[in-house]
Amino acid sequence: MSDTAKYPLLARPHIRLSGTVDQFMYQSFRQQLEACPEEGALVIALTTLGGDPEVARTMADDIRLLEDHDGREILFLGKVAVYSAGATFMAAFPVDRRFLTRHTRLMIHERIISKQLNINGPLRMCVASIKAALHEIEHSILIEEEGFRDIVKGSRVDFEELREKAPANWYIEAEEARDLGLVLDVI
Repeated sequence: MSDTAKYPLLARPHIRLSGTVDQFMYQSFRQQLEACPEEGALVIALTTLGGDPEVARTMADDIRLLEDHDGREILFLGKVAVYSAGATFMAAFPVDRRFLTRHTRLMIHERIISKQLNINGPLRMCVASIKAALHEIEHSILIEEEGFRDIVKGSRVDFEELREKAPANWYIEAEEARDLGLVLDVI
C-alpha cells in the first residue's frame, strides 16, 4: 500500500500555501479557508522558506479557533521546505496531524531581531529606551520558547535539545523528523 493510499486526504489539500509567510499569504489562507467545505477534515499544505513569525502565529491561532469551534480535524502537510515561520505554523498542529512529503526539510531557528539602539537625549529617556528594547527581546524569547515547546510536544525531542540546536539553524530531513516523532509520517 502506498503512503498516499494510507492517507487519501493528503493527496488533495484543501488549502495550498507557498512562498513567504506574510500578509499576502495570510490573505490567501483566509480566502481558501472560507472556500473550504464546512464539514469534514481539512488538509493544509505549506511550502515556505520562512517569513513573519507573527503572521504564522496568527494563522495557527485561526486553526486553533476553528478546531475549538467546529471540532474539525485539520491536518498539516509540509512540502519541499518548511523553514522558520513555516515550522512556527506547523507547531499549531498536534504531532499526529503533521505530515511531510518525501525529501522535505524542516528548518528551526531562533527568532532574529535587527534593531539599532540610538541613545540620545535626556538621561531618563535614554534609560526608558534601553529598557524598552530589552523588554522587546525578553518577550520575543518567551514567545519563541512557547513555539519551541509546541513543536516538540508529543515528540521524542525535548525542549532543551531544540533550544541547543536552534541557534545554528537546525535542518531536519523528513524521515528524521518522522523518526524523532516531530511528524506522524512521510508520504
